[in-house]
Amino acid sequence: MLFDDGKFEELDAEVISIDPLEFVDTKPYPKRLNQARELSGLPEAVINGRGKVGDHLVLAGAMDMAFIGGSMGSAVGEKVTRLIERGLREHGAVIIFATSGGARMQEGALSLMQMAKISAALAELDEARLPFISVLTDPTTGGVTASFALLGDVIIAEPKALIGFAGPRVIEQTIRQKLPKDFQRSEFLLEHGMVDAIVDRREIRDYVIKLLNFMLNPEISSSSEMERLRTRASSER
Repeated sequence: MLFDDGKFEELDAEVISIDPLEFVDTKPYPKRLNQARELSGLPEAVINGRGKVGDHLVLAGAMDMAFIGGSMGSAVGEKVTRLIERGLREHGAVIIFATSGGARMQEGALSLMQMAKISAALAELDEARLPFISVLTDPTTGGVTASFALLGDVIIAEPKALIGFAGPRVIEQTIRQKLPKDFQRSEFLLEHGMVDAIVDRREIRDYVIKLLNFMLNPEISSSSEMERLRTRASSER
């Protein structure tokens, strides 16, 4: 849905999780990985691709909840980092469609390290003045939210997506208070300045192209274009 003519080159398909801790919960981790691959049809919880979007070079990643809840283990962290590093080398924009339940507990601290690893790569992308557009789908939670998902130059959320760190039930149990209506939903976050726009999935490609035209071709754009985009997204919502 994102790339021009629906064409892209898949990247880093060979990067997959292993079992460094020999972890067993209700089943061995390798068995859980195999079942996730069969269920999702993907080698990992994120797929990387290179292609053109509105004739701009884009390195894009899309996460999949069907793969162990879109959890971020070492392989996911490595694939996202490689995507960003390619953006740096090839002078392209980076776009990541996030959906996740958080870090992958079966890899312990190794999964938590990915938060800092990806954030450091994004800092280099920022220094190079290359765009990172983060698209938050339902749900985006845990370590993914606490790292790259909320570090975008522009953060787009899909309507009514659940976005947060801990889930609402956990927060209510911790603070022993009832949360506001629609707390952690896209609309609540937009109202409180945590996301820049809410855009329906069918409109995201056109919206992203306008963003890339603005971010990669400043000489033919104006500061009013970004405000126009935000106004349009708000009115459509």
